[in-house]
Amino acid sequence: MNDDSNFIMSVESKAIDLGFDDVGFCKAHIPPITRKRLIEFIGRGRHGEMSWMSEKLYTRLNPINMWGEAKTALVVLANYSNDKNPLDFLEKKNNGLISVYAQNKDYHKWIKGRLKNLTSWILSQTRGKAKVFVDTAPLMEKPLAEASGLGWVGKHTNLISRSFGNWTFIGVILFDFELTSKTKPLKGLCGTCSKCIDICPTNAFPQPYKLDARKCISYLTIEHKHHIPRKYRSLMGNRIYGCDDCLAICPWNKFAKLSSNIAFKAKKEFNNPSLQKLSKINEVEFKKMFSGSPIKRIGRNQFIRNVLIAMGNSSSKSMLPCVVKLINDDSSLVRVAAIWALGKLSKQRFNIEKRHNFNKERDKDVKKEWMLTYNEIN
Repeated sequence: MNDDSNFIMSVESKAIDLGFDDVGFCKAHIPPITRKRLIEFIGRGRHGEMSWMSEKLYTRLNPINMWGEAKTALVVLANYSNDKNPLDFLEKKNNGLISVYAQNKDYHKWIKGRLKNLTSWILSQTRGKAKVFVDTAPLMEKPLAEASGLGWVGKHTNLISRSFGNWTFIGVILFDFELTSKTKPLKGLCGTCSKCIDICPTNAFPQPYKLDARKCISYLTIEHKHHIPRKYRSLMGNRIYGCDDCLAICPWNKFAKLSSNIAFKAKKEFNNPSLQKLSKINEVEFKKMFSGSPIKRIGRNQFIRNVLIAMGNSSSKSMLPCVVKLINDDSSLVRVAAIWALGKLSKQRFNIEKRHNFNKERDKDVKKEWMLTYNEIN
């Protein structure tokens, strides 16, 4: 299909009518520098336990590797910015901090449904085939959004929009026909600013535009399925699902328009929830509380692990009864985190509980945690 400004304008109008906040077009192609960075990321093992990234590396390098007929990418943005700055809640240590994107229902369903509607409408106007993607396939959405003129990838490896700052969800439709847009890619507008790199609690950015996911709190609280490495626990603060520090500190957020989409409004119970209340939920209650939420996929045990790390970082003795109870949880993942948290909160109570529980414990990782924490605080 040749350049058709009227058609592009009608598509953009339809996308906005469906609830998207911005839309752009580009060739279904990933720039060489981005491919090089991805290969280095995988080669250095910086993807951690996200094995699907290495397994699908070739596919991820270019859209055509996933779908040989891909020629054009239509990229949409959905703004989820709200009026609260996550950085303001870091000192509320008795409460947990959940990443802004996860404070309501899972965004995938909302975006995918509307992308399918948009796709159907476009294909009713012209012949062709299409495939829809929302962050679940081996497709690099952020460089496509950059090529579409919707923003640029910042030094923290996330998309920055002039209109919405760092708070956007990305959706992509690939088409088997060419659709040329006159929009040019935005050049990076970060300049000498390095606030996103400097603020990272765990130094997860070895260089600008490069991330070591293994150090990232978002990765550690969501993708890492095992015990949190001890060297990162104190640095996690009260972050119990994800981390928004590098997003929230970006100066471009001052231009961000607040989202009017009710689907992305934070649920009251997910906005800085009580750590003590969260620590008491069982498997059934967890599934009910987080039904339809992205948090549900990490499971109750991993979530309580995160909550216990935050409780240990709270320095609040009021947490002790909840922490002590979880020392005998069925999950070794939870028990390890509870032992560490107890050691952070009370040396005296820790030594009492160790005398009562150490010899009964059969899990080697849990016994090791008892000893490591004992040696650390005594």
